[in-house]
Amino acid sequence: MPVAAARRLYLRAHAIAMVFTRPRDPEPLPARLHRRRIYVLPTRFGLFYAFALLTMLLGALNYNNNPALLLGLLLGGAGLASLVAAQMQLSDLQLIAADAEPVAAGMPLELRLHARADPGRTRRGLRLDDDGTFDAEPSVLNLDKGVGDAQLLLPTQTRGWFDVPKLRLSTTRPLGLARAWAYVWPETPLLVYPTPEPHGPPLPGGHGESAQARLHPAGDDVHHLRGYRAGDAPRAIAWKSSARRDALIVREFEQPLGSEIVLDWQATAGIPYEGRIARLARWVDEAEREGRRFRLRLPGQAPLGPDRGPLHRHACLRALALMPHV
Repeated sequence: MPVAAARRLYLRAHAIAMVFTRPRDPEPLPARLHRRRIYVLPTRFGLFYAFALLTMLLGALNYNNNPALLLGLLLGGAGLASLVAAQMQLSDLQLIAADAEPVAAGMPLELRLHARADPGRTRRGLRLDDDGTFDAEPSVLNLDKGVGDAQLLLPTQTRGWFDVPKLRLSTTRPLGLARAWAYVWPETPLLVYPTPEPHGPPLPGGHGESAQARLHPAGDDVHHLRGYRAGDAPRAIAWKSSARRDALIVREFEQPLGSEIVLDWQATAGIPYEGRIARLARWVDEAEREGRRFRLRLPGQAPLGPDRGPLHRHACLRALALMPHV
């Protein structure tokens, strides 16, 4: 069977199996991993171990070798005990919360899963990954004094709410003979901001009585000279001063900026719908970087602001992220 066909068959079988695994629907956190939602199966090494043990026992019975029979029974008991020990690594583990800082669409979302358990039992090296939806790089969950957390990077594609996929916690400890795993499906939608426009026009002009002068690369009046920094525009280089000092010198300008700017949906007319959202997202980031007070006006919503700061930026980007998809 070709590799691609085998892969498709495996994914189809995996999707069918996932329908019958617990939980079957997203669940609110905290959630406890009880014995009915923990699955245990032997690993490849465990299957080899069982085959070798069976061969040893058959040989001991055939030759009536009591010491070999006793050794085989002891090894068999150790193998069965490892099944129970693997399950106990996950039993009664509590998943307290799942959260993530919002990111722009296209950037990986760092999901943090917080766990808690009885500190009397050592739980280390628990593997956290997704159910195969994103093929995310797995991470490790270690509980120190009964508390721990793990991070999982999940790719994002579109703005808006991001539904957390079914997550899998697994372990092969202590002997690697068996794999125990359980699923958690947090009912915690996470927010993905729109991707800012990479290049575009500058911020709209401000207005207000208390206009103030701020450094701006596109200003009119020279404010001072400074050393060249990577990314400075060539037109800002003071070539005569640079020649005298034998080093690149850059002119820094200033221009009067209004105390308040308005980022209006109507000001982006003439470009595609998603492009308008991307431009406003870029303007929001620029206004926040420059410390400007700004107001965001979107159709069908009350204006946001004027204000500034991380909370105002989050409120504006959230409103843009939740704009209807057309």
